Amino acid sequence: MMVEFKEITCSREFEEILDESCRHKIILFKHSTTCPISARAWQEVQDFIREGSAEVPVVMIKVIESRPVCNQATEDLGVKHQSPQVLLLSNKKVLWHASHQSVTKNEIKKALAGEISPFNLSV
Repeated sequence: MMVEFKEITCSREFEEILDESCRHKIILFKHSTTCPISARAWQEVQDFIREGSAEVPVVMIKVIESRPVCNQATEDLGVKHQSPQVLLLSNKKVLWHASHQSVTKNEIKKALAGEISPFNLSV
């Protein structure tokens, strides 16, 4: 089975993704289309999607083109914005996140398998 992928561009779509995260885990990828580090991370996410080994939707926000929804994600999820950045969502909360060179296909797989300890996001 191929991993489902979609880009979200508005607040309504982001709110739908949060609601959907109550039914199953979702991977959210924040992508800067002008950054070479983000381009490499996007390649890693695409490799993860192509392998299709996990039945988890992957959602992308382009941080420049969709700045308002990117800001909303930062505010609603309570995780400092970075790009590239990947977040694993469940029940409207972040279970795990990584940024920059840590965004890899293997790290995403480990997070989904529970092999990486969740980040303690409380202050």
